Amino acid sequence: MIANWINEAFFGFDYAILQFCHNLAESAGGILGPIMELLAFIGDNGYFSFALALILLLFPKTRKCGVCMTLAVGVGALFTNVAIKNIVARPRPYASGVEAFNEWWQFAGAHLESEFSFPSGHTTAAVASMLAVYLCFFKKHKWIVAPTAFYAVLMGFSRNYLVVHYPSDVLAAFIVGSVSAVIAFFLTKLIWSALQKHSDNKLFGFALNFDIRSLFKQSKSESANDAQD
Repeated sequence: MIANWINEAFFGFDYAILQFCHNLAESAGGILGPIMELLAFIGDNGYFSFALALILLLFPKTRKCGVCMTLAVGVGALFTNVAIKNIVARPRPYASGVEAFNEWWQFAGAHLESEFSFPSGHTTAAVASMLAVYLCFFKKHKWIVAPTAFYAVLMGFSRNYLVVHYPSDVLAAFIVGSVSAVIAFFLTKLIWSALQKHSDNKLFGFALNFDIRSLFKQSKSESANDAQD
């Protein structure tokens, strides 16, 4: 089985990092637990990534990035949740039969997760969405590197801290998420090229130029006119 090979090949690597996370949890006295649980919640099914993408979709200048983020998370989910997890079928660390992993998991709060372990879906979504943001904005906004990288790394670390993923799951998720973001970036370029080529079309023009702020301006103007009447 593929899962058995991964377990054997990466056992030393996985054990060392999970042990470090456990030692950190003991040293912190449980302070970090709620933060990691919060990350688990906002990263579930890419909630945070999709929410941010939705906000970006509302404005013309950021819409392209919103599309790219949505595609990146979607492609990552197809790779991770639909294909790789089911093919590899790797059990979670706490269900692997290694006693230390189960004890560390219980100490971290016994956070339960469904499906298989390899690779991390939370981390895939975080990496895919944040790299999409980076690819869209880094030429004009160099500062974007730090927050996007921080969120992706923190999400991956949280999966190890809670002992719901092996470090090798997170490493694989970084690769899958990066590939997904690059694919989404080029797909978005193709979509935008088609939209701009046919911008005279009302639907395509709307997709390019709609601005949520125009609705508020229109509403404010109508209210002002009603007040004058």
